[in-house]
Amino acid sequence: MTYRAVIFDLGGVVVPSPFDAFAAYERDHDLPDRFIRDVVAASADHGAWARLERGELTMPQFHDAFAAECAAAGGIVDAAELMGAIGAGLGPRPEMIAAIRTVRARGLRTAALTNNWAPAGDRDDARSTSATGGLDGLFDVVVESSVEGLRKPDPRIYRLTCDRLGVTPPEVVFLDDLGVNLKPARELGMTTIKVVEPADALRELAGHLGFAV
Repeated sequence: MTYRAVIFDLGGVVVPSPFDAFAAYERDHDLPDRFIRDVVAASADHGAWARLERGELTMPQFHDAFAAECAAAGGIVDAAELMGAIGAGLGPRPEMIAAIRTVRARGLRTAALTNNWAPAGDRDDARSTSATGGLDGLFDVVVESSVEGLRKPDPRIYRLTCDRLGVTPPEVVFLDDLGVNLKPARELGMTTIKVVEPADALRELAGHLGFAV
């Protein structure tokens, strides 16, 4: 198979996962393990987290709504403190930055496909989020949920990314840390890689592309 593009998730792939901040917050505030992840999952596509990532809530609105969801689940979460911790831990992974540069140097197109949020809940300002800060020039295309009003795993956001890259799904390798986000990509015909350990994921990527990254 000849690939023409590689699509990278950001959180959990190019930068650390927000789940790391979730776990640290839970430890520091005597909350059960995975409490915050479970609240996000239980609220699914209609909860505060999903609505923030689609740009439907401002950050202050999210703080109130998410704190209420956590309280309903039996825990107290200061959402402003939590989001600050996430922002503080978003420095890029050097090995992923090097891989993206190698992929581009070999003539493939690259995209970031991320579920993210605008710092003040303003979709017009979403491209200034900390999730994409410091990554300028690495990607040919950046597709952000808070800008598009769509979020993974909605198949439409994968098609949109391919359209902007000028490729078809079978010509793409897609890296994400969540299986729920990889499933629709596979169904569209993309080759997918689940990122658990970055080094392992990059070896798998190299195997698909036929050159070291």
